[in-house]
Amino acid sequence: QVQLVESGGGLVQAGGSLRLSCAASGSFLSINSMGWYRQAPGLQRELVAAITTGGTTNYANSVKGRFTISTNNAKNTVNLQMNRLKPEDTAVYYCNYNIYSRTYYSSDDYWGQGTQVTVSS
Repeated sequence: QVQLVESGGGLVQAGGSLRLSCAASGSFLSINSMGWYRQAPGLQRELVAAITTGGTTNYANSVKGRFTISTNNAKNTVNLQMNRLKPEDTAVYYCNYNIYSRTYYSSDDYWGQGTQVTVSS
């Protein structure tokens, strides 16, 4: 059983910064990739940033240059540093891990519980 626990988030004024963290625990073979998604009210969940264990990153155009994703592979954690936040960044943020749980023939997606980020104007 794999568990993801998120921390960080909260309320910040526009232009401010927040840092989200997510840690994985449990029994699994290895992590394939990690990422952060967000979902605003009435909208679909969207990818914010992703990173492979090899360090390859991918960002949504709306956050490029403002957000940075990073990992601590030894601790199975993924972080999202969010700078120059805008009101439109307000959403529930979810971490996502793609993990080889029991076999390297297929991988599974796991999700954190979600953390609220609110940016006031």
